[in-house]
Amino acid sequence: MANRSPQPYQPRINNSSSSSSYSSHSDSTQSKIPKASNQIYSNKTSSSSSKTGEFSCRIENSYYEDGDQEPPNLIGTCPFMCPLEERQRRERLRDLAVFERLHGNHAKTSPALAVKKFCRTISSKDMKASDVRPVPVLEDTLNYLLDLLHSSDHPFDVVHDFIFDRTRSIRQDLSMQNVVSDQVIHMYERMVKFHIISYHHLHRSSQTPNTASMSHLNLEQLMKALTTLFSLYEVNRASHSASQNEAEFFSLYLLLHLSPDNQVEPLSLWFRRIPSPVMESRAMSFTRRILRYYRLGNYKRFISTTEEEASYLQYCIVEPYISEVRKLALSCISYGGYKLQPYPVEHLSKILMMKESDVEALSVDCALETSDVGTGKGLVSSKQAVINKTSKEYKKYYELDSSRIRRFVFPVNISASTYIKLNAMAAASGKCLAK
Repeated sequence: MANRSPQPYQPRINNSSSSSSYSSHSDSTQSKIPKASNQIYSNKTSSSSSKTGEFSCRIENSYYEDGDQEPPNLIGTCPFMCPLEERQRRERLRDLAVFERLHGNHAKTSPALAVKKFCRTISSKDMKASDVRPVPVLEDTLNYLLDLLHSSDHPFDVVHDFIFDRTRSIRQDLSMQNVVSDQVIHMYERMVKFHIISYHHLHRSSQTPNTASMSHLNLEQLMKALTTLFSLYEVNRASHSASQNEAEFFSLYLLLHLSPDNQVEPLSLWFRRIPSPVMESRAMSFTRRILRYYRLGNYKRFISTTEEEASYLQYCIVEPYISEVRKLALSCISYGGYKLQPYPVEHLSKILMMKESDVEALSVDCALETSDVGTGKGLVSSKQAVINKTSKEYKKYYELDSSRIRRFVFPVNISASTYIKLNAMAAASGKCLAK
């Protein structure tokens, strides 16, 4: 199947010799680009790849409706967050998001508010440089969008929907210009972080059909952004040097595939394509242990290791699995216990890192009984499998009883955009904000 796939195109290194007036703002790298190797990443283009985050050397060029293998090299010249023609057209059509309306006017905006929308299909024959934003403008646009992420003036789903669409447009403009630089890699890392923060926040929100749809689409774009980021890492590693954040983002990808249902190939094959320095990193060591504990059903080590070592972004991904592991623990203890000697809820609360009241509530959710044991409650042994009463209750999450997790878990007294900025500063100084 791989031989039938279109050959990957080679991203252009952004260097100081560019004729664009914006090129001086971009990080320069070596001009020689090695040919992308199919031995390093899979190059499948099936419909399932977007759902699984399958590796690909093709940076996001699926936006082109004419099926070009290599989109033309453009150097964007648009100085605004939204091209003038699009801004005027959307004013006429009253197609302005709430964040783009000048003084609340549905038909009026400004260059400081309007942001270019994502276009699902673009013909490379009709593309104009004046409609494409150069990298410095795209970075400023991304900064503006992330500053809106924790807006208290609008519900999260409204904020997310706006940023979700506009960051896709940023990725689209980057793919048109076919540029690889440290600046572009950093932008992709920040967009991946946005999707992970959204993944966590949407999981915690009420599970309405609209939220479920948003969560699915967010995960899909997270996988696509990660796929492109890994391709950028590969090109940058071959032509310049390895990125200091590679290990962190590879670990995030692996955490998204804790469940065997989420992968299309054995992880043993995936691990063989990972560079040795990444595999030996602290982030990957933590993630591999978490994977092992989850697959073996070692609920005690899974929860304690997560509490002790997970970074903020890693915890955002792991949190939904904690609920599954806790239910597994209740099932094992209930099934293997002695009916006349209920297992103390006090002990369970320490193992599962939950408040005793939450342990009792979770037991009720799983159709298990508790009874009085001395001075406290105990889980009554049952030889029946754990039953989840309703799908809505099944998605209920009980807080991890940990002061460390509470210090950085979202939402906290710090906005997500501020966290991203602080985390970048901490990384530059060799520290980890979430530790």
